This record gives sequence, structure tokens and C-alpha cells, in this order.
Amino acid sequence: MGKSYTVFVLSMAIMAVLLAAGIKHEFGHNGRKQMQKAEPNNKAVDANNISITVVYDNNPYKEGLETSWGFSCVITGTEKAILFDTGGNGQLLLENMSKTGIDVNSIETVVLSHIHGDHTGGLEEFLKKNPKVSVYLPKSFPVGFKQTIISRGTEVVEVHKKTEICKNVYSTGQMGALIEEQGLILQTQRGLVVITGCAHPGIVKMVKAAKDLFDEQILLVMGGFHLEWATKGKIKSIIKALEDMNVKYAGPCHCTGEKARSLFAEHFGDHHINIGVGCVVRIKDLK
Repeated sequence: MGKSYTVFVLSMAIMAVLLAAGIKHEFGHNGRKQMQKAEPNNKAVDANNISITVVYDNNPYKEGLETSWGFSCVITGTEKAILFDTGGNGQLLLENMSKTGIDVNSIETVVLSHIHGDHTGGLEEFLKKNPKVSVYLPKSFPVGFKQTIISRGTEVVEVHKKTEICKNVYSTGQMGALIEEQGLILQTQRGLVVITGCAHPGIVKMVKAAKDLFDEQILLVMGGFHLEWATKGKIKSIIKALEDMNVKYAGPCHCTGEKARSLFAEHFGDHHINIGVGCVVRIKDLK
């Protein structure tokens, strides 16, 4: 009994050391600098170079691409090419990336918004093709999930607070309680772009987090807004809150729901972006 227990304890200790070796924590001396309050940046990424291509969504847009419940988009024109979320099916993700002309091996960073399978399900197949990326995920993700990524030789970066991912690209930090989620912020010369997976903590709260960090114009908010079952009154109050924060463009998709998407289109008019799989948002086109 005593010998077995000692072996068990030693095994657990070794596993903990191996896991820690593969994970970069976003705090203290081992990680990137945590962003408490971002300084004004006069060298923000040139907005003319940034494109956001939706490669996974349950809303159709471009003929020839397959839809499925979930979300994923590829951001290019930033310091590093970023895959934000991976949808629910890896094969479908890879096929849609190929059809939109995106080379899997061009991706340098993966950012996962939250643990749900419709946002993380495509990761395994992606890493089979390209394990040489850094995967940024909320610190609250299960240990087993992180171990699986590390076993492929892929770096895991845990995010707790607001964090710089690469030049002018930031995480909102882990937000929410029951479902913890991070959003992505692009700081451009035209304003901030906020991308959400499902916005479980609340789309208004996530946009406010970006606003509080930078105190700059919100150029665009896009992604899942989690309003599928919200009442018309609730949706209108959210639209008003975003308008009060001077959000210029809105591109709701995925779990936002048709009712909410219609209301956003009605209120934002020409500043509403119809998002679906295959849609390419070029920041230079947003006036």
C-alpha cells in the first residue's frame, strides 16, 4: 500500500511538471505582459491590411462552402495570422479554409474563445496539419484538454487577465462565471475591432471591456452574440447599449439568432454586416 501510494504521488508530480513545461501562464515572470490599461498606440496596425475571413458558421454566405453550427474566422494583416475558434468539425473547417484560399500552415496563432465543442471541435484536425502554433485559451479550460494539445508539441498559453497576443492584438481576458470566455480585440488606426465566439458573458460587457482597455472608437463588433432566445425588448436594449458606446459596425452571426440579426440589420442599416461562412470583412472597406 505504502509503495503503491508513493509511486502514484511521484507519477502525479511528474505529470504536473510536464504539463507546466508545456503551458505558458499569462502572469508573473513566465508569461507575456498582462495588459492592465493599454497606452495610446500611434503605431496601430494599418487597417488597410486587415481581413477577417469567416471559415465556419451556421449562416450561409458564399456558394460552395458548407455551413454547420459553430464559428471560426481567420484574421490576416496583423503581425501574425490568427485562427479564432475552430468550429465543431475539423474536416469541414479544413475544407472551408482550403476553398477560401487559406493555407493551414500560414496560421501562426490559434485563439479559442471558450470550451464549447462548436468552437473547439475542429482543433484536433487542425493541429494534425499544423502543430507549430501557439494556442491561447482561457485558463479555466480543463487540464486534459491542455494536455492533449501539448502532446502534439504545440504551445499552450493560458489567459486570465487582458493579454497581448501579438502587436496590436489582445484578449479581453477571461470573462464570465458559469461559462468563461475571452474575446479578441484588434487595435487599428480606424478603431477597435471586437470579435466574439458566443459572448456568453454578455456582448455589451465584452465590448465595454475593450472600450475600458483602450478608450478608443469601436469600429466593428462581430461574431456570436448569444441572443438566439432573447426577447425583442432585450435585443433592442442591447442594440441601444452598443449604439451608446458608438459602435460603428455590427456583424452578428452564429448563435445570435435570426430575430436578433434582423433587428441589428434594421437598426444599423448600411453599417450592418451580413456575416456567414465565406464572408470576408476588409477593414479598409468600413467607412
